[in-house]
Amino acid sequence: MSIPKASTPKASTATEAAAPFLSVNNIEVVYSHVILVLKGVSLDVPRGGIVALLGANGAGKTTTLKAVSNLLHAERGEVTKGSILFDGVEVQSLSPSELVRRGCIQVMEGRRCFAHLTVEENLLTGAFTRRDGKSAIAQDLERVYTYFPRLRERRGSTAGYTSGGEQQMCTIGRALMSRPKMILLDEPSMGLAPQIVGEIFEIVKDLNVKEGVSFLLAEQNTNMALKYASHGYILENGRVVMDGEARALAANEDVKEFYLGIAGDKRKSFRDVKHYKRRKRWLA
Repeated sequence: MSIPKASTPKASTATEAAAPFLSVNNIEVVYSHVILVLKGVSLDVPRGGIVALLGANGAGKTTTLKAVSNLLHAERGEVTKGSILFDGVEVQSLSPSELVRRGCIQVMEGRRCFAHLTVEENLLTGAFTRRDGKSAIAQDLERVYTYFPRLRERRGSTAGYTSGGEQQMCTIGRALMSRPKMILLDEPSMGLAPQIVGEIFEIVKDLNVKEGVSFLLAEQNTNMALKYASHGYILENGRVVMDGEARALAANEDVKEFYLGIAGDKRKSFRDVKHYKRRKRWLA
């Protein structure tokens, strides 16, 4: 009598659920064949998660996102070591458009919309990789307007003449038009008023909860990023110096002192801060 093998599919499903949606494994990135920018960076993003990539300007956050989205070659950069897996497939050899078709797209820092096009024309450019017809694209356009009602009001306006917050909404909405499974979001709060920043992050939360979109979020606003993320990684000089649950990072004394501006009972001058001491504490 044969033995049934009913447990095999369940085990496979459990393994897939446990595997990271995005896995960056010990990558090094070099620009112009000589400038080493990332030095053994590793991180994981779970399916349906929001992960924050934190650090000061120049720490390597944007380079990490561009390594994942394969946009390094436009700036004479390349991944020279390590591997990047998205949804179980090694992707560092794919073109950016192929990666978008697989469901991973980057929203660049600086609100890079097409200034001469209208808001709606900008949104429609996000669907250029799709082949599922005008009706499906129209439905998703309506979905974007549901999340960003301000864009509906400005749909016929030239994007270059809209506010900074509206341009940031436009770039995120354009990414949504590609039907992404994961968005690499680079500095969404840059140059925006606190109220608008709050609106943007609330929309990110809604997209994560309601649409199941995963996010890898590079951000200098550490307080805001840790409020919405479940896990965080702190980069410094191209290396990951600390990682952990967002709540634990927000409570960490070093993080509070150097990234949240909280130094406990004793105020410290910037002249008293020793960079190498911070590194020693974090790497100990």
